[in-house]
Amino acid sequence: MVSERGLQVLRAIVQDYVDTREPVGSKAIVDRHQFGVSAATIRNDMALLEDEELIAAPHTSSGRVPTDKGYRVFVDHLAELRPLSGAQRSAIGAFLADTGDLDDLLVRTVRTLTRLTGQVAIVQYPSFARANVSHVEVVHLGGTRAVVIVVTDTGRVSQRVAFLASEPSAEETAQVKDAMAALLTGESVRDGAVAIARLLDADPIPGRDDNTRIVLRTLAEELEEFRHDRLVMAGSATLARRESDFRGSIYPLLEAIEEQVTLLRLMGEMVADEQGLATSIGRENEPFGLAEASVVAGDYDVTGSRARLGVLGPTRMDYPSNLAAVRAVAHYLTRLLEEDEKAR
Repeated sequence: MVSERGLQVLRAIVQDYVDTREPVGSKAIVDRHQFGVSAATIRNDMALLEDEELIAAPHTSSGRVPTDKGYRVFVDHLAELRPLSGAQRSAIGAFLADTGDLDDLLVRTVRTLTRLTGQVAIVQYPSFARANVSHVEVVHLGGTRAVVIVVTDTGRVSQRVAFLASEPSAEETAQVKDAMAALLTGESVRDGAVAIARLLDADPIPGRDDNTRIVLRTLAEELEEFRHDRLVMAGSATLARRESDFRGSIYPLLEAIEEQVTLLRLMGEMVADEQGLATSIGRENEPFGLAEASVVAGDYDVTGSRARLGVLGPTRMDYPSNLAAVRAVAHYLTRLLEEDEKAR
């Protein structure tokens, strides 16, 4: 069993290794930290930590580095979140202020996170299945083209071009628009999708022409898109700069960033603490093919539901600073979304 001093030695090893990228020896710990004991005593503590598989020797030198298990103990019991500086908080507020819509806000959010942490930043779109449709518009673009627009009460706007069967008159366009608005306005995205599916299952649609059927199909595609989880990411280039921090190839991480499905599953399965923060470290990510990486995530709230944002990087990361940055940005994003909701 590891003593309290042994755990503090683990804290010192993690902090020094993150700062220097070099394996940490007993003499370095004595020189940098005030333990009040000899290097020989620290070596005994390190031997016990190694027996518990919390640290390991990367090669034949006397230095040790944290293992994935060691990082886990550090994050769970030893890490103290470092408050962001006033300048960092001001930067978050300035960069996220005056955003145009949700898409713009989330893009700015990941850019802010990657600037604060130097890691790949990830933000999950909220699930809009419980959002309500507030507006439907059908705009004739000329010929057989029309754009179909859906707006929800969460501020999400989606638009898609429909290629009609025939060129509609202004009156026909207005009739289709009014019919779609009557069908969907005030309905949840989920219920609206069900209502459209029922109409499309009716063949032919009573009182509906081919153009209306095409608009219905387009709306069905839009509402389905609203229900799908998506990620916005920034900072992928940081992986190349940090390639030496990975024991193996960074290709699995790049593939996960490109495909998104793996990261969505991983972030969805991470268990948050009472502060809404979660970490998944190294081998804990092995089922997702990301055993070389760590993810730090936090919850943010929107319209009564939760989504996640976070950072992805090597296991050798500054967990206290990254956790603090994720928490601060998540809180700020929640506040902005709440203010936007009240203003509606």
